[in-house]
Amino acid sequence: MEILLQLIYSGIALGMIYAVIAFGYQLTFQTSDTLNFGQGDALMLGAMVGLTLVNMGVNYWLMLPLVIVFGLLQGAVVERIGVRPAIKIKSEFGWIMSTIALGIIFKNVAENVWGRDDLKFPSPLPESPIQVFGANVLPMEILVVVGAVLMMLAVEFFNRKTIYGKAVVATFNDRDAAKLMGINTGLVITFSYALSSATAGFAGALIAPLTLTGATMGAVLGLKAFAVAIIGGLTSGLGIIVGGIILGVAETTTGFYISTGYKDVPGLVLLLLVLAFKPSGLFGKTAIKKV
Repeated sequence: MEILLQLIYSGIALGMIYAVIAFGYQLTFQTSDTLNFGQGDALMLGAMVGLTLVNMGVNYWLMLPLVIVFGLLQGAVVERIGVRPAIKIKSEFGWIMSTIALGIIFKNVAENVWGRDDLKFPSPLPESPIQVFGANVLPMEILVVVGAVLMMLAVEFFNRKTIYGKAVVATFNDRDAAKLMGINTGLVITFSYALSSATAGFAGALIAPLTLTGATMGAVLGLKAFAVAIIGGLTSGLGIIVGGIILGVAETTTGFYISTGYKDVPGLVLLLLVLAFKPSGLFGKTAIKKV
């Protein structure tokens, strides 16, 4: 029972990271009906920039807001260069290839700047586990869960309680109507991309002390987070959290009780089932188009 609890705790921490990255997918989808397929690389850049700042002597807690600012700028660049031109010409697939291409460019830049070897990110918290209901939990895993929840709550608060956030929500509800109301929807879309990359970069800085940091660390995480977004539903914040936890716990328990070689299978099977029987996601709403 103790081992199972420990696996569940680790799975929740991992699942919350997936959820934060998937939350970024949701932000861009809500405002522009597009997705940033370079989210994993935004996470990687956040981790690498964070590691550089920490090695320069910057305190870990001061490093986090600096990484968020870097993520905002990086996401805005992605939207301006890769997404906006495709939206202007109403290209159905241009933004897909553009965000993938930019992700590959960012990965190559990271390999040339930081090298191809994985690096160790120093933990800001003690590395000795603590007992929670009879199971060992790393303090950094608790920080990951708390940080992920706080980040998503902060974004939700922004969307619901600030005038700029309400502009984002209005753009999501009806982009044409938002334009008629005087909302600069182009700027809103840029901001949604900036915010999505900021959340991914923040996630990278959170998870880096628990794993090795390198130019390739974001590829798998970004792909799994996309699976979480599809499983939970691209229109449901709660669904993304639930989907992330389900996938995280499924991976840790499968890896321990069956084999690490099969830890990705349960999540992918669930993804296939959701796509087959509920394409909008477990908690997503099916869009109804008026013609």
